[in-house]
Amino acid sequence: MFLKVTDLAAAIGIDEKTVLGWIKTKGLPAHKRDERYQVNRVDLLEWATNHGITVPPGIFAANEEASGCQLVSNALRQGGIFFDLPGDTPETALREVVSRLKLPPSLDPEFLLQTLLAREALGSTAFGNGIAIPHVRNPIVGQTNESAINLCFLKNPIDFDAIDGKPVTILFTLVTPSVKAHLHLLAKLAFLLHDHGFQDLLHRPGTEADIMAAVRSLEETIVRR
Repeated sequence: MFLKVTDLAAAIGIDEKTVLGWIKTKGLPAHKRDERYQVNRVDLLEWATNHGITVPPGIFAANEEASGCQLVSNALRQGGIFFDLPGDTPETALREVVSRLKLPPSLDPEFLLQTLLAREALGSTAFGNGIAIPHVRNPIVGQTNESAINLCFLKNPIDFDAIDGKPVTILFTLVTPSVKAHLHLLAKLAFLLHDHGFQDLLHRPGTEADIMAAVRSLEETIVRR
């Protein structure tokens, strides 16, 4: 689950000094082993998402088979798209989100809500440009073989303390069968969200059919790369 600085730099297409600068001045979590820094993939994904940095999804794939089986389009179809969610604060909005998640019977919705709020208190999960990806430090793991992404459009813009200062109107929330699946899927979602055309579609917002078509098209682009 750890990446060497050299491997991370090569995957993103930057020099090692830039990665070391992220570690020393921008708070990228890293651990020293044999006097060399290593970065945990989970920490990298969360840090990159919060700082608006694009990281290729392949970095998070344990192998090609595992990477290929996690499609954002399939998970989004499973989780559903919801419009005009009520709420005036992160708590009231996230309560509405949790009520629409397909949760395993063993997971208490109120406990999940409080965990999501505690994570927001540690640091905003806002992606920027009015989009947030609420998540807990330990991913939401469901008793199912299918991953689900819940996409919610808020009726009212809400301050999520985003790094760009913009209020949030779009929330993506994940439920996955394993931590590894969560990591792969979140990486691909973050990658898709760096596409400006896709962001424009979300802000219109487009219809459910338009959104699904755009996601599938972008996923094909990733495969071609």
